[in-house]
Amino acid sequence: MSGSRTAAVCSTVCSAAAVVALAGAAPAHADDTGSLTAQQIAQRSRAALLGASSLHMTAKGDLGASGAQTSFDLTLDRAGNCRGSVSLGPQGSVQIVKRGSDVWLKPDAAFWKNAVPGGAGALASLVGDRYLKGTTDDPVLRNTTDVCDLDTFRQSVAGATQQPATGLTKGRPTTVDGTAVVPVTGTQQGRTVTLDVATTGKPYPVRITIAKAGAKVPEATVRFDGFDKPVPTATPPADQSVDISGLTNRAT
Repeated sequence: MSGSRTAAVCSTVCSAAAVVALAGAAPAHADDTGSLTAQQIAQRSRAALLGASSLHMTAKGDLGASGAQTSFDLTLDRAGNCRGSVSLGPQGSVQIVKRGSDVWLKPDAAFWKNAVPGGAGALASLVGDRYLKGTTDDPVLRNTTDVCDLDTFRQSVAGATQQPATGLTKGRPTTVDGTAVVPVTGTQQGRTVTLDVATTGKPYPVRITIAKAGAKVPEATVRFDGFDKPVPTATPPADQSVDISGLTNRAT
C-alpha cells in the first residue's frame, strides 16, 4: 500500500488530536469544573484526556481545514489495541482490528485502488471480502495502524500546543448526548472550535465542533466516550482472514 494512503489515515486522526489542544499545558486548579475560567476548563479537559487509559472516539467532516471529508470510529487504548474504521471519503475506507502486535485490515475497493496503483485488482481478488492479516513487523500494516495507538494520539495532543486557540470564552452549561457539559469556544487557525467538557466526574472532552469563523453549521464534529473501558477483544476468525506474507508475490 502506498505511503500516501497510510499517511492520510494517520493525518485524519491526528487532526482531531490537534483541535483538543485548545489551551496550553499549564496546570489547572482542582476546583469544580463549572466554576473555572475557560482557560482552566480547557486545560483540565486536556489533562483528563491525556490521562485516559482507553477511549472511544468518532469524527466526521473536514478535520484538517483541507476541504477533504473524512471520518473515523475507533476504540483504542494505550497498549496499542484497537478496533474500528477510518474513511477517507472518495479515497476509500478501511476497517481495523489490532490486538497487541497482530493486525487485521479490511479495505474497501476504493482504498485498494488508491493504495495499490496498478495492482489493486489482483490483490483485492486474492483477499476478497476478508481481512488482510499480519503483524506490526510489516511496515505497511504498522504505518496504517499507527492511528490505533492511544499513546500516538496522546503525543499528538501533547505536541499540538504550538498554536493553541485564542480568545477562549466559556458558555452556559448544557447537555450533549445526555452528559452535562460546559462549552469552551476559541479560534484556532482561522476556525471556531468549541470544546464541550463534562461537568461531573472527570472533566473529559465530550464533543468538539469545528466551524469556519462566523458559520453556524460546523464543518466537523468529534465525539469522545468510553473512557477507561476495555477495547473489544474479538478478532476476525482464520477463515475470514488472508495472511499478508507472500501476498504481494502471489499477486504479481
